[in-house]
Amino acid sequence: MPDVARRSLLGSLPAAALSRRIADHQNSGKPIPIIDCHIHLFDQTRPQGAPYSAGPRNREPALPARYRRLAAPLGIVGAIKVEASPWIEDNLWVLHVVETDSMMVGVIGNLQPEKPEFREYLDRYHKNRLFLGIRYGNLWGYSLVKQTANPGFIEGLKLMQQAGMALDTANPRPDLLEAVLRVSDKAPDLRIIVDHLPAMMLRLDSEQKASAEALLRELAARPKVFIKVSAAMRVENGRALTDPALYKPLLDQIFETFGEDKLVFGSDWPNADAVDNLPAIVQIARDYFLSKGKAAAEKYFWRNSVTAYRWIGRDPSQPSLDRRG
Repeated sequence: MPDVARRSLLGSLPAAALSRRIADHQNSGKPIPIIDCHIHLFDQTRPQGAPYSAGPRNREPALPARYRRLAAPLGIVGAIKVEASPWIEDNLWVLHVVETDSMMVGVIGNLQPEKPEFREYLDRYHKNRLFLGIRYGNLWGYSLVKQTANPGFIEGLKLMQQAGMALDTANPRPDLLEAVLRVSDKAPDLRIIVDHLPAMMLRLDSEQKASAEALLRELAARPKVFIKVSAAMRVENGRALTDPALYKPLLDQIFETFGEDKLVFGSDWPNADAVDNLPAIVQIARDYFLSKGKAAAEKYFWRNSVTAYRWIGRDPSQPSLDRRG
């Protein structure tokens, strides 16, 4: 098949065909297990509803059993839930929900380090081994950019650092990248994960891109900063594009900037187009990272996530640095 025709075919495979293609790969040899470091869970049918339910395409609750049905055939063996609710009580709700399914290896919750009650909440949630850290950025009226000048906020981050917690950031913009640098300066041992970097890079004009690239090079030099290669998928006429050539330039830039030890996988399921396209998201990542060799692919799909989040396996299918070197 000519290369152009092959790329056209790969760029238009429906979800069912992609699932079969991934299954064939899984059956062709010892598969690389995948830890999905970015999914959302919610139940909009609760009496109190849910402040976020990822849009009208989510007509049923996003709960672990629904995710497992979609993810397990793709080689995903574990997932980390990233909070998408500003309600403080939903930290407890989601911990109860993930406890019921061993596929779920952790939760990134929602707490505000600048609040007087932060220490109490952190002490309380830290006792649950599934509570791995918090998300803070520019969601829910929060501003990481402004809070980096707040001594109380930095003190809260230092408490997280002492507790071994991780900080996820949302959602990337150049000013947020600058704020991450400042946080890293003030809490150098705090593990920070920058979410959805590809989505930001695609939005920037040439001037913004040059500025962002300089910031990314600085971040790459910080040993505790990780990048979540998520929200990279592109959709055209309602169909996910999976042609590897489409994604290679941007993924090359991220890989060459951060190297193979700083990148982790996240699907962003079931947000926006991710709700119907988990097979495509996995295939895009698999095509690119397997081209870098099995060792680099293993780091991206699971090894780096252990370092970034310090999650502990709950199921024999989940890999371990101790067991696998």
